[in-house]
Amino acid sequence: MLKGHLDAIVLAALEAGPAHGYAIIETIKQRSAGTFDLPEGTVYPALHRLEQAGLLSSAWMTPPNGRRRRVYSLTKAGASALGERRKAWGRFSQAVDTALGGGRA
Repeated sequence: MLKGHLDAIVLAALEAGPAHGYAIIETIKQRSAGTFDLPEGTVYPALHRLEQAGLLSSAWMTPPNGRRRRVYSLTKAGASALGERRKAWGRFSQAVDTALGGGRA
């Protein structure tokens, strides 16, 4: 069921501010109450794909007393895409709920 929605979930995880890959994975896990415990092999390709599409930017950073990490940030285009994906999800989820008999058209 996650297929097709991963990009929006990753964008939403970066809405609060820049983060490195592991922090993004943890944010997604926490926000989903553990339902989405995604492996790095799922999240990092999505991060690269979203960066290539111009929806994210990244930079290498070395925190004091820490190791060098790539930090990802939502771009203006990414924030706009997230808004559009939220609207589309709202329409889709309402249609599925209605089709399953849980709502009214």
